[in-house]
Amino acid sequence: MKIMFSAGEASGDLHGANLARALKQLAPDIELLGMGGEKMRAAGVDIVYDIDNLGVIGIGEIIRKIPFFFRLRDFLVDTMKKEKPDVLVCIDYPGFNMRLIKAAKAAGIPVIYYILPTIWAWHKSRGKTIAKYTDLAISLFPFEAKLYEDIGTNVLYTGHPLLDSVHPSLSRHDAFLKFGLSEEKRTILLMPGSRVQEVTSLLPCMLEAAKQLERDYGDLQFLIPRATTIDRAMLDDIIASSGMAVTVGEGNVYDMMNISTAAIAASGTATLETALMGLPTLLVYRVNRLTYWLSKILVHIESIGLPNIIMGRRVIPELWQDDVTPDNIADAVLPMLDDGPHRSKLCEDLSAVRRTMGESGAVMRTAQAVLTFARERGIHEAVQ
Repeated sequence: MKIMFSAGEASGDLHGANLARALKQLAPDIELLGMGGEKMRAAGVDIVYDIDNLGVIGIGEIIRKIPFFFRLRDFLVDTMKKEKPDVLVCIDYPGFNMRLIKAAKAAGIPVIYYILPTIWAWHKSRGKTIAKYTDLAISLFPFEAKLYEDIGTNVLYTGHPLLDSVHPSLSRHDAFLKFGLSEEKRTILLMPGSRVQEVTSLLPCMLEAAKQLERDYGDLQFLIPRATTIDRAMLDDIIASSGMAVTVGEGNVYDMMNISTAAIAASGTATLETALMGLPTLLVYRVNRLTYWLSKILVHIESIGLPNIIMGRRVIPELWQDDVTPDNIADAVLPMLDDGPHRSKLCEDLSAVRRTMGESGAVMRTAQAVLTFARERGIHEAVQ
């Protein structure tokens, strides 16, 4: 059996790697190939295109790279035709994968979509595309599965994969030693994102806020986990320009969260990860003005953080666009640093997020669903 993947960002690489390991565990002889990154390669996937620095987030950025994405789509379609996988598994990255599934369908390749487009937030029309071109959609949330089912999608709810993977691998003591940090100081985790545009937009502002927090609170240390899609030299240059002392960590991101007192994180999967780790977090979101203007028109939710969407209320604070300033960041984070009522309430709410998300085992359930689909599809085609 042969499975092809299409994952386009650091978070997709993580989910793809976890799924690949589960597939190998259930079917050791399975062949895995596709677009992905370092984590998927380490999990046994033959990477035909590396996603290093692939992610873009703004309308302007996407427009400039349209010719490149067409070439990439054609390359992956040619790969599908050559390799003839039993199924294509698309992971998140809807701006690209929504077009790829149409081409895959035209080429006669069955499609599974994992980590579905967020039609409950915006681009509801994408739901109809998923229903038409996807043979099986795998949903992370029960409310999301219901939405897709209502528009005629063959959808299966398996649970959220982060419940399986979000946990520290080191003791707190060993983690402090690994990153060269003091156990006596409070640690603030800076998570500016996994895309170059996010990092260049958010990290300088985060570092200015860090200066204020250090001045107002004192005795703090700062830690940045480097996403595999971000060049270390770029991070070092931005940090050096700020004049701040910041430790850049490689790998072990959940151990970084486990030793941190608070986090400042770009909108995305990271805020759900910090919630599952029980780490008080400020979400920050800033894109170019055209993208933001369109999102104000098209997005139909009051919060963009996954913990807040899951709970249906503000669990973690959010700063959007022009509100993302060093002063506002420092003001939001400062109350998280002391063991008072504010921090206690935040931690209670974060515990509720984990309880609401259900049971672990989602990755293995997803892998079993992929294998079952591929086998049944193969039997059906053999009968035909």
